[in-house]
Amino acid sequence: MKIKFLLLGTSLPTLTFAQCVATQDCVTLGYTETTCNGGKGVKCPFGNKWACLGANEDEVRDKLCQELGFTLICTGTGYAGGAGSACGGKYIQCTCASGYEWRDGSCQQQALNGAQGDLYYCDGKVVGVKTGNMDFYVALQDFGLMGWDEANSRCLNYTFCGNKKGVLPTKDQLVAIYNNKSTINSLRLANGGIKLTENYHWSSTYHSDGGIYGNKYYSVHLASGGANPSVEGMAFYVLPILATW
Repeated sequence: MKIKFLLLGTSLPTLTFAQCVATQDCVTLGYTETTCNGGKGVKCPFGNKWACLGANEDEVRDKLCQELGFTLICTGTGYAGGAGSACGGKYIQCTCASGYEWRDGSCQQQALNGAQGDLYYCDGKVVGVKTGNMDFYVALQDFGLMGWDEANSRCLNYTFCGNKKGVLPTKDQLVAIYNNKSTINSLRLANGGIKLTENYHWSSTYHSDGGIYGNKYYSVHLASGGANPSVEGMAFYVLPILATW
């Protein structure tokens, strides 16, 4: 609320002070309304004007209370309980059970991250799968045909979650994927992925110098499980894996 003062003075040379007198003009003081919605306001002490608080006061208060974790009742999935009162006694503060967090006005299940058995999560979404006897996770999709250099680079820059980057699988890891192909395909499909491409995939396992044709690395055929040395310029499929987490 704005309050203005009127400074009264005089030109008499013997006067050594000034006197402050509060103005009694309601409009000048900020009381400009003749009435307030529901009486929500402050009446001018010098007249019949009002300074209103605004019709949306309850809406603003409700929004702020909910954002701070207060609600009318603490019931439903994920609530551990509630206690106390806040925001004019209208709200109580709720506490969420283990595995739940306060989000968007209610206790909601915390987003999973990291390894959870045969599934690897990122912010609640599955981004990698494996079987119990594998020590690495497989991405939910393959990359298309490309040479070895690009395959290796694409895998090293593939992000599973946060700073968890992928790698190009070794020959033995690709053979393990082939041996567990049925389970991996089922887990992929169940979590929004696609079946493994049953064709040759690049591995990171070096074979030999291919002379003028370039280095040779092993490729593994995911339809048969067979491994062959292949010149790096050839185009095969690529499957990122997460080997450490």
